[in-house]
This record gives sequence, structure tokens and C-alpha cells, in this order.
Amino acid sequence: MDLNQVVQVLEYLAPLSLAESWDNVGLLVEPSKPRPVKTILLTNDLTDTVMEEAEAVSCDLIVSYHPPLFQPIKRLVQKDWKQRLVIRALEAGMAVFSPHTSWDSVRGGVNDWLVGGLGHGQVSVLSQAYVTSKHTHIVEFKSRTERLDSLLGELKALDPVTTVQDTHRDDGDCTQVRLRCSDSVLTPVVEKVIQHIISCHSLRILKLEKVPLLDHGQGRLSVLDQPVTVATAVQKMKSHLGLRHLRLALGQGCTQESFVRTVAVCAGSGTSVLKGVQADLYITGEMSHHEVLDAVAKGTSVILSDHSNSERGYLAVFREKLTESLPANVAVMVSKADRDPLVVV
Repeated sequence: MDLNQVVQVLEYLAPLSLAESWDNVGLLVEPSKPRPVKTILLTNDLTDTVMEEAEAVSCDLIVSYHPPLFQPIKRLVQKDWKQRLVIRALEAGMAVFSPHTSWDSVRGGVNDWLVGGLGHGQVSVLSQAYVTSKHTHIVEFKSRTERLDSLLGELKALDPVTTVQDTHRDDGDCTQVRLRCSDSVLTPVVEKVIQHIISCHSLRILKLEKVPLLDHGQGRLSVLDQPVTVATAVQKMKSHLGLRHLRLALGQGCTQESFVRTVAVCAGSGTSVLKGVQADLYITGEMSHHEVLDAVAKGTSVILSDHSNSERGYLAVFREKLTESLPANVAVMVSKADRDPLVVV
């Protein structure tokens, strides 16, 4: 199977349009000489030890949840560890793909897996994802029919994304026009239209509402079918994450025997998503000292696992999804060398 076909499958399972605007997702490293993809290695982070593992199994594609390339780079040199890894990947003919926040947001992704650790419940999205659209506004106006083709040509020249949704003649001389355009060209589009319209009273500008993408977005809130104690929640999450230790902060007025009925989760560093959410328990990878104090003060207990420990377990889940979507001759492996850099000693 060639690389482009595998990338199409990856993007089908978690569309890149779901990723946050600040993120760097998709195909990050593409070798110059194409070769069939026979072995794929899934990892949470691409590190030196993971690269050694990839080289040992003659990996063709590394899917690294966290993007190894995030900030713009001006050179590829050996003194920077991330640049060294990119060089090694290219020299070995390996491609590198990163899904990151598209996996967080997609239905059935990292956050759904994480919240499932406490059992079944009524799950909702904390930060809603929306259907992506190139159009943000509708512009309606009346134009003289003989000038319309010229006007539409000028509007297309401003931005090819601008499209005519509907036209109909009011009479022989006038045509009612309804077009869609993006926010970036709204002002020049309106300026062009004003030069051609019959009357300013015929001009209307409407803002398009964003369409929610059901069950997709960052973070999850679950109202548990069967409430559990804080102590039970800790044990369940240890088992779910495959960890011997977790960090726990008890909410004000809570004990380990207090019941948890609502739980809010966000994989990785969850403060920006969890902030202000009313829940008995927060589960995430990391929060700052003062952010934990804020949660505790409002009676919310907090479980922290360290950043990548809140994400890594999903790799095995995704392996099954990807294996089912690829031919039998493509091997999908989960890295054995990948681990969180922090350990309890």
C-alpha cells in the first residue's frame, strides 16, 4: 500500500479539520523515494529510543501522536534532538505522520477512551467542534442584469471561494443575487457590489452560523450511570491507564469516600478545556499548582497521571481501528519504547 493511500485512511479515521488551529498535524516527513508501506509504528512521542525501535523493525511510517515538528525550523542540524530525528527518518526512508488534537476531538478518540475508564455514562463534549466551511457570510443584492456577468467575474477574481448560491430575475432589467463569501474578502466584495447595485436598500449581509459537529470536540463530561467513590475512581483509572501511581487532590469538603457522579476529562494538559466546568472530578495529564488549587477550592477533586500517560493507552485502541482499515499485509505495531519521561521514584 502506498503512503498516500495510508494517509487517506488516517485522515478518514480522524479528519485533520478537527485539529486545533494552533496545532501541526498531518504528514510531517515524506521521503523523496516512495516505497510501499508494510510496517507502521504507533507512538505517543517520537524519541531517540522510539526511532531506534522503528529502525530495528524497518518501519515505513511512524504515526506520532505528538508532532515532532511543531515550531518552524530554518535548518536541519545535528545539535537539535528533534531535527536529528527528522534527519534519521529521511535517511531511513521513513515517513512521519502526526494526528494530535484531531485524535482528541474525534468521536471515539482519545477523550472518549479516557472518560470511559470510569464506566458508562451520559457523555457530552466540553468544547464543541464545528463543521468547517470556507464561507462565513451571505451577501444579497440586486444588480442590473447586463452588468451581472462583469460583477461576478470581478468577485471571483477577488477570491475563487466566493460562490453564487442563487440568482433570479425580478424583471427584465434586474437580477436578485445571493452569494457566499469568506470573512477575509467580505469588505472588498461589498465594495465591489456597491458599485453595481440598483439601490443600497437592496443590499443585505447575513452572517452564517457555525454548524455543530455532533459528538466531536475537545474534552468530555460524563454523568455516570453508576456513581463511584473517589477511591474507586482512582483504582479504576490506575487500571485503565496501566499505572501503579496517580496524583490526587481532594476537593474542599471531600474525602476518598465521597461519591463522584460527574467527571470531566481532557487528555494531556487539560486546564484550558476544564476551566470553569462544574464536575465532581477532573481527570487530565497535568495542571499547574494554582490551577489545582482553583479546582479544589470549588469542591472538585483532581486526578493527574502526567501528560502522555493520559493519552498513551489509546494507541492500542487505534491500532485495532487502523488494522481493520488496511490490507492484511500491512503490520501495525504499538511502540514498546515509548513512555512518559516522568516516573515516580
